Amino acid sequence: MRHSAAHVMAEAVLKLFPEAKLGIGPPIDTGFYYDFDLPRPLTPDDLPQIEELMRERVASDVPFIREEVSKGEAQRLFADQPYKLELIEELPGDTVSLYRHGEFVDLCQGPHVERTGQIPPFKLISVAGAYWRGDESRPMLQRIYGALFETAEELEAHLRLLEEAQRRDHRRLGRELDLFSFHEEYGPGLVYWHPKGALVRAIIEDFWRKEHLKRGYELVYTPHIGKAALWHTSGHLDFYAENMYPPMDIDGQVYYLKPMNCPFHIQIYRSRVRSYRELPIRLAELGTVYRLERSGVLHGLLRVRGFTQDDAHIFCRPDQVREEIEGCLDFMLLFFQAFGFRDFRVYLAVRGDEGHYAGSPEEWEMAQEVLREAVEARNLPYLLDVGGAVFYGPKIDVKLVDVLGREWQCTTIQFDFNLPQRFELTYVAPDGSRQRPYMIHRAMLGSMERFLGVLLEHYGGAFPLWLAPVQAIVIPIADRHLVYAQEVAQQLREAGLRVEVDGRPERMQAKIRDAQLQKIPYMLVVGDREMREGAASVRLRSGQDLGPLPLTDIVTRLVAEASRRQ
Repeated sequence: MRHSAAHVMAEAVLKLFPEAKLGIGPPIDTGFYYDFDLPRPLTPDDLPQIEELMRERVASDVPFIREEVSKGEAQRLFADQPYKLELIEELPGDTVSLYRHGEFVDLCQGPHVERTGQIPPFKLISVAGAYWRGDESRPMLQRIYGALFETAEELEAHLRLLEEAQRRDHRRLGRELDLFSFHEEYGPGLVYWHPKGALVRAIIEDFWRKEHLKRGYELVYTPHIGKAALWHTSGHLDFYAENMYPPMDIDGQVYYLKPMNCPFHIQIYRSRVRSYRELPIRLAELGTVYRLERSGVLHGLLRVRGFTQDDAHIFCRPDQVREEIEGCLDFMLLFFQAFGFRDFRVYLAVRGDEGHYAGSPEEWEMAQEVLREAVEARNLPYLLDVGGAVFYGPKIDVKLVDVLGREWQCTTIQFDFNLPQRFELTYVAPDGSRQRPYMIHRAMLGSMERFLGVLLEHYGGAFPLWLAPVQAIVIPIADRHLVYAQEVAQQLREAGLRVEVDGRPERMQAKIRDAQLQKIPYMLVVGDREMREGAASVRLRSGQDLGPLPLTDIVTRLVAEASRRQ
């Protein structure tokens, strides 16, 4: 159904733009899209016209007819369609399949519905740019997205979900709440943190550090660049070079920006001889890395080129592995609860039957069993991802599920049989022999940028009190109340709360509205009565009015709420 709708959309676009060049038009999970090379940029006003032409074609109820023709015949049919000619040239065999409905014909394997009248309710959603075949060196086409479901009720539910997702879009909220910005002209995919956004990030990072120190992790800092020899030894230049920034020549030596922190943590481990008595060694870093993502996939905070991983690497003995993995899972559950995520999905990625893997079969069997037992010991339902392991070890991936039901990659707990071997890591065993430690890569939040983007959308910008950059704002009714407002703010600050005073010469209701738009949890309105009674009238960002409360009660309430992280 969705594939058929894509063909009908392409026909409609050709009617509006006879000179249009057609790309491809596949179905996707919630609908369909088609890429076009058009004489002008599309606007939102174009979509209703295209939709109307599509509905006329659906109403005509003409059949979809499959044809098989020679490559030569196909090239004649698509002589004025360069993108189709490119695809025809690459197809194997001497013949190609086409689908025709009415006068429109497209290069296609199918399948389709029997007639256009069988296409169910649909809606064109948006227009976006897309490079031809995902290659940034190729032309930028215009991609029209459509949604399609079997019933009108399903379509309406999906459209409501899209509307809510748009309302929660972290890029829009980032601008409105003055949290961060991007400046494409000076470097796409690089985040500029504004004071309020930097404060939220600092609160999360402080919590992260505190909890790591409580669990026996040691904090480290490592360089942002390293010589080519480091990346040759780690294997990144063999397997990951296309995602690394170009080399830099410094004093005749080749350096690279780091795409990962692990080789640096390994150097700290290797800085001296390690004894079995020291293990496990848990090194943790909020380490900023740089990856040359394609510009077409950059997406706000969720896909960037410079980001800070909440990275840790555990070096341990074989008899410590199970306990360390269970400790990582317990740590993960603590973080999820603290940040308000109740729903998540666990994936256990193991090796497949084919492919090259570092480490022995016995090591893989042990590691996979340990991961499985640790997950089951915590009664965590999981999905087995056979073949999902990377070549250097099995892993546990955990994806958060936000309030809109979307999955986001977050926690990863990853065995590594490769790097300890490449860097010849050892520890001195009780018998004096040199043994190789096991190495576990571990990230709880993934990256600060991505996690903050997910958190922002999950809460719609209305952070819980402990994360809110401004927890309360004091609003004086008139200028004569400004001094008292400052005193109220100072009393809250002394209790460790983040408070501002709105001293603008605006009406009280305008100040309250602005505070609600900024999603500030508490508004404390002060006037003559509040000054006399040592109180403030409390309003919540939800609109609820709690009335006047003594300042001591307000401080107690806010401190308790913030400490509960709710």
